[in-house]
Amino acid sequence: MTQGRFIAVVGPSGVGKDSVMEALCHARPGLHRVRRVITRAADAGGEDYEAVSAETFARRARAGAFVLHWQAHGLSYGIPAQIRNDLDAGRDVLANLSRGKLEDAAAAFARVHVLSISADPEVLADRLSARGRETPEDIAARLARAAPPMPQGVRVTQIDNSGALEASVAAALAALYPARV
Repeated sequence: MTQGRFIAVVGPSGVGKDSVMEALCHARPGLHRVRRVITRAADAGGEDYEAVSAETFARRARAGAFVLHWQAHGLSYGIPAQIRNDLDAGRDVLANLSRGKLEDAAAAFARVHVLSISADPEVLADRLSARGRETPEDIAARLARAAPPMPQGVRVTQIDNSGALEASVAAALAALYPARV
């Protein structure tokens, strides 16, 4: 049996990663979406995640409970190690991942495909403002951040999510499953 792919969805905050991922999973019911572990309050909204304390997260990380983990924006994020079971069973796994962890993902998984989601800066600014989670200064800082380079040898598909979500999802599906679209 062929190992499943680790599909890393990356891009700046507000670009619509969660919306693209949700629509992909709707279009491909066999696609497994990773439920990340985050040191964020359970009622903070956004994606479906497991909320844990910083102490619990650190204990789990030391115990090897995460195949990948990182810190960003004052929070800790983890990809549970049990996703290896899905990959070993031949299932594709879809995860919202930090761009800074792509090299680690390439080292950890036999098959990696990156969906790099982007949008026009004006669209990003509007989306971030509408979320109401950041100050205007925080939004400006997020927009000014440079994206790290993509790792060598990893398949990367660029998706512009400035317009209709349906167009972005169609482009992602065509890249991930070209013979089935």
